[in-house]
Amino acid sequence: MALLTQPEQQLVAATISAVERETDAELVAVLAARADHYAYIPTLWAAAIALLTPGVLALTPLWLGLWDVLLAQWLVFAAAALLLRWPPLLFWLMPQRLKRWRAGQLARHQFLEHNLHHTKHSTGVLIFVSEAEHYVEIIADSGIDRHVDEEQWQRIIDNFVARIGSGETATGFVECVTACGELLKKHVPATSQKNELPNRMIVLP
Repeated sequence: MALLTQPEQQLVAATISAVERETDAELVAVLAARADHYAYIPTLWAAAIALLTPGVLALTPLWLGLWDVLLAQWLVFAAAALLLRWPPLLFWLMPQRLKRWRAGQLARHQFLEHNLHHTKHSTGVLIFVSEAEHYVEIIADSGIDRHVDEEQWQRIIDNFVARIGSGETATGFVECVTACGELLKKHVPATSQKNELPNRMIVLP
């Protein structure tokens, strides 16, 4: 899956700049290719499949010795571990709760890493997307959060997720930033010039 092109990133950054001129909020947009490489998952699945191998072999008419069974287990383990590293299959097998949890953890890490909790009036807002997981989260600091309820954020998030599912991540970002801007200029309109945080699009590999 392709992340945003340079012109698309610049378009998102320009949209953020336009929104910030009308609100005291500081917006940061982060796009991750995926929340985790999940390197341990293929190994766990391969081990489980290998453990079932002796039972499957016992149902066949083959007469195998102990070493034959052990060799079969190792071959099954190696083949499964390699096969399950194929990203489409890996993500299909991945529990949805695990994917959402890892993406949520990365979103919170990004909120702190980019100092969105240290803005002058506690008005930092993170728009976080993990493309592989089709995960979108908007995290707002206390100066924003007390004005905007969860349902309002969720409507914006749902629209963005639909855009990602259609392969329209760039359009989703622009619509999301614009919709956030409409809420933010209503609840925390601009009272002074500020630019505490960079407006560029942050892309994580």
